[in-house]
Amino acid sequence: MVRQVTEFDAADDLVIYPETDGEPMAQNTLQFIWIVIIKEGLEILFASNPDVFVAGDLFWYPIAGDIDTKYAPDAMVVFGRPKGRRGSYVQAREGNIAPQVVFEILSPGNRKKEMDDKFDFYQKYGAEEYYVYDPDKNILKGWLRSKKTLKPINKINNWVSPRLQIKFVLTPETLEIYRPDGRKFVTPVELDEMYEQAQQRADAEKQRADAEKQRAETERQARLNAVRQLLQTGMSIEQVAQIFSLTVQEVEEQL
Repeated sequence: MVRQVTEFDAADDLVIYPETDGEPMAQNTLQFIWIVIIKEGLEILFASNPDVFVAGDLFWYPIAGDIDTKYAPDAMVVFGRPKGRRGSYVQAREGNIAPQVVFEILSPGNRKKEMDDKFDFYQKYGAEEYYVYDPDKNILKGWLRSKKTLKPINKINNWVSPRLQIKFVLTPETLEIYRPDGRKFVTPVELDEMYEQAQQRADAEKQRADAEKQRAETERQARLNAVRQLLQTGMSIEQVAQIFSLTVQEVEEQL
């Protein structure tokens, strides 16, 4: 059962933080696909860690009682906060822990001022790492906090996130993101295809093992019949053992 995990105090108890602004999460299918790839890839990566919260398109309110100062990163990761249900990320109700890593996926509709405002917001309110990917142009940019400032990551290709330990690889066609164990972030469809392929391999291996078991049983039965037939001719156990290159005990076990 998913649980509500935010913490209320008396001063903030009556404040209602809006959970939506009526705007769509994505402006086109490509942007949406990349939001899903990153957000779900991070969910899977940290699934076994109860104190890493991952969200997509969730309002982040950094100031207690201020319902106007907010942004909803396309994906964000918060270390030190439990998983669970939230309508928004109200920092004052989360131990005052700011999301450490945020992602934005560009679409043709994004304007420079909008992205500048987001950068200023993330820089001011404590994000440690900020990544922006433009899937139409296949351009990735990143910034890493140094004291109070987000500094550009100059060599972003093959960059490994200090917090997430994921690796960003820019190919001529697209962005690839790899987990620390080398597995790549994929779409849900690709994940399902991988599952089907693994299931097919498992089924084929089971069929091979069953066939090998049946072959061994057939050979055992044939040997048993041959041993019995030779013994019925009056041959001794020792003679039969010599013919089949078996020990006396092995011949006796066939009976």
